[in-house]
Amino acid sequence: MIKSLNFPIFAITIYKGTEPDFWYKEKEKEYMESTRQKKVSRLLQKELGQIIQQRSVELGGKMITVTTVRISPDLSVAKIYLSVFPAKEVEKTLAAVKEIVSQIRHELGNKVRHQLRIVPELVFYIDDSLDYIEKIENLLK
Repeated sequence: MIKSLNFPIFAITIYKGTEPDFWYKEKEKEYMESTRQKKVSRLLQKELGQIIQQRSVELGGKMITVTTVRISPDLSVAKIYLSVFPAKEVEKTLAAVKEIVSQIRHELGNKVRHQLRIVPELVFYIDDSLDYIEKIENLLK
């Protein structure tokens, strides 16, 4: 028996007794986070949000939100995406955060020392997804 699955980009034909593992398993490995990674990401997002909120005066008095935290499979590197409001001088704010990254990591280590053995290296990025959404909405109007 032959089944045919049509997707918008391409079509896949599955023969009885075979699996479509030629692309499915590779994509699964690339995008799937383990349960532990998800838990650590949520913990870091919560704690970093509080730390950055307390240090908002040092960082120019802007409202900085931790939107996403992605952590490596070995839990050694965390990519933190920040949203800044107002959006003026965003690069300056990111540079200010990067200047005090060692202090933030130390404070984070004090807060999560009972949950994590090693505090991950923190790498900060600007989350521009809200700007992108706004740009698309303006184009559609």
